[in-house]
This record gives sequence, structure tokens and C-alpha cells, in this order.
Amino acid sequence: MIFRTRLLALLALALLVVGGMFAQEELPPLDPDTEPDRIEWWRMEEAFGAVPTFETTVRVGAVAKTLINEYWRLLGDGYENAAERFGVDVILQAAQNEADQLGQLAIAEAMLTLGFDILLISPQSDANLIPAVEKAAELGVPVVNVNDAVIATARNYVGNV
Repeated sequence: MIFRTRLLALLALALLVVGGMFAQEELPPLDPDTEPDRIEWWRMEEAFGAVPTFETTVRVGAVAKTLINEYWRLLGDGYENAAERFGVDVILQAAQNEADQLGQLAIAEAMLTLGFDILLISPQSDANLIPAVEKAAELGVPVVNVNDAVIATARNYVGNV
């Protein structure tokens, strides 16, 4: 009986320690209208200059929520139009539906394994693509969080919330 009590106490302590390790700092909600580094889309060229041309092919991996929804299909069309205009390759993939968070994570991780140069992600939640964003940071692959769910560790965000 004493052994069981000690074991339960040890497990409870371990859960508290591990839980504390994964607790994240509470971040204020994102408000695009008040962000200090906000740039309106029509001022991008003024702020950063013309879109550069590339000597080698740039491979962009785009991870949408799903292609069942017309909004995400149209966003994909926009990616393809921009890719043609700026001379980059874009591969768009999406989870089977907006509840397939693990499927979406698997797609993002596969794109990193395949050596894409940049990722455009539209996460299904504020957390499901965190492992891919962290892996991208380790690999030096830029990530742009596009619309909707906001992953706090993604350094770049485009869209509205």
C-alpha cells in the first residue's frame, strides 16, 4: 500500500513538472489593426522594393486547411497565379477536411523533409502545426502563417483574424 501511494505521488509530481514545462506564456490576442509592424498590401513594394527574381527555382510549399471549402481553393488559385507571375514553383496540399489536424501536420512535415524553400501555412488550430513551425525554424525555412488560426511561434503572418 505504501509503495502504491508513493508511486501515485511520484506520478502526480511528474505530471505537474511536465505540465509546467509545456505551459506557454499567455500572449495577447493578435489584432492586425494595431500591430506596430503592420504593412498594408498596397505598400509592400514601397516598403521592401520590387519582388526579386531568382537565379534558381524557389519551391514554395502551401498547406491549406482543406480543399473542400471554396475559400481555400481560391487561395490556392491565388498562390498559383503569383507563382507564375514571379517565377516560383508552388505545391498546394491540404488535409482531407478541416478536422484532420494530424493530416495537415503530416503534410507540413513532409514538405520540410522534401526540402521546400518556404512554407505558407493556414493552420486548422492555433497549435496543430507548431511542431512543423519549430522544425522549419531549425532548418532555416521561412514560414508564413496565412489567415485564420495564428501560431504564436510563426514569425510572419499575412491575413486577417
